[in-house]
Amino acid sequence: MTSDFDVGTVDEFQSIVGPAGIAVDEDVLEPHLLERRGLFRGETSLMVMPATTGEAAAVIGLCHRRGIGVVPQGGNTGLVGGAVVQSTSAAPQILLNARRLNRIRELDAGNYTITAEAGCILKTLQERATEADRLFPLSLAAEGSCQLGGNLASNAGGTNVLRFGNARDLVLGLEVVLPDGRVLEALRGLRKNNTGYDLKQLFIGAEGTLGFITAATCKLFPLPRGVATALIALRDPEAAIALYDLARSRLGDELVAFELLSRLALELAIAGQGNTRDPLDEPYHWYVLLELASAHDHEATHTALESFMQQYIEAGVIQNAVIAHSETQRNRLWQLRHLVSEAQQQIGASIKHDISVPVSKIGVFIERASAWITGRIPGCRVVAFGHLGDGNIHFNISQPQDMSAEVFLEQWGAVNREVHGIAVDLGGSFSAEHGIGLLKIDELKRLGQHVELELMKTIKLALDPEGIMNPGKLF
Repeated sequence: MTSDFDVGTVDEFQSIVGPAGIAVDEDVLEPHLLERRGLFRGETSLMVMPATTGEAAAVIGLCHRRGIGVVPQGGNTGLVGGAVVQSTSAAPQILLNARRLNRIRELDAGNYTITAEAGCILKTLQERATEADRLFPLSLAAEGSCQLGGNLASNAGGTNVLRFGNARDLVLGLEVVLPDGRVLEALRGLRKNNTGYDLKQLFIGAEGTLGFITAATCKLFPLPRGVATALIALRDPEAAIALYDLARSRLGDELVAFELLSRLALELAIAGQGNTRDPLDEPYHWYVLLELASAHDHEATHTALESFMQQYIEAGVIQNAVIAHSETQRNRLWQLRHLVSEAQQQIGASIKHDISVPVSKIGVFIERASAWITGRIPGCRVVAFGHLGDGNIHFNISQPQDMSAEVFLEQWGAVNREVHGIAVDLGGSFSAEHGIGLLKIDELKRLGQHVELELMKTIKLALDPEGIMNPGKLF
């Protein structure tokens, strides 16, 4: 379906947002139509970019009156097609892009809060907080291009969930344009506000299906005085789980990240970094990237980490380890972690999964899923990595060297169903942090709990009876 708009309709939108707020040129639109992994390509002839909440409200109000679908879009870094214009109906749709809603409205260092608009780049928020001697802890691989509104609409996770929680845990207040053009003004910087339903939580993780987030008031934290990072070699995921338990017990809240990497994942990242040098002197089966952030200085923080590692090297839990002694070394270790997914492209097509299970069952999941997939597709390569500290594993499968990409990808659906089923059977989820979008609608219908799905549909109908907000997503 192509969403085409006549000149008169385009002029109406332009009268609201001005010439700078309209995009109709195909070359300008193209990057916004293609999903990041190339799985989906949307079709529309109009992208609208409001610069104020008032403009956003007027745009959505016009869409509500005309029956035009609204597809919210931030940095377009999502991985499930949630910001792609693709509908099962004949109704036209616009892309509503947040890029011009990019102001930081207030940073209240004393209240440890920052109020920013939806189009603010995540990296910019982190840097602004640092300038104020504060920490905005949301951190993920796409932080240089993803936007706050998209982070909240997808309830982004990332590498610091262990200590600070998901995106929804960082939000104190929201400003949202509702599907009829009204504005929910709830930008409160309060940590205690017991006055009824916590309405902001309806919109966080809703993937733009209930409204368009225009601004948020988020928590800040003290800026750490010392940071210590280490890459640790281990025998298997069970050893990693044991080490995680020890780290939580011995290091407490100073532990901010605990990332799991298989040997193949690390090898791909090393190659993707353009470096043939392994961080350790020999290969191991599994690794953990562990980071502490402390109110103590760097020396004390490093000493605490070194003491912890030495104790468990001697106990045989840790096989080997390297600690970063400079910011450059720390960045290189983190780059290895962030490069895995991108670097996987170099060995062919891949079938990917974003699952979560209880931390105690990660080893069981990896063993069961790996055994099943290698039995079904001999020669396939399992690239497993992710946020062990919060139970989120990216269980990716690369094609066998003797199989074409086309034949391999024909098994996508069957592989997804089995891997997702294993995760759910272990008390987990088939979508830990990427969301549903277009990619996982059938899996939500298949694996979601009936009462939960009915309640979600009831809420959708109550807030968006015309179904104009992000049509075709989730349901």
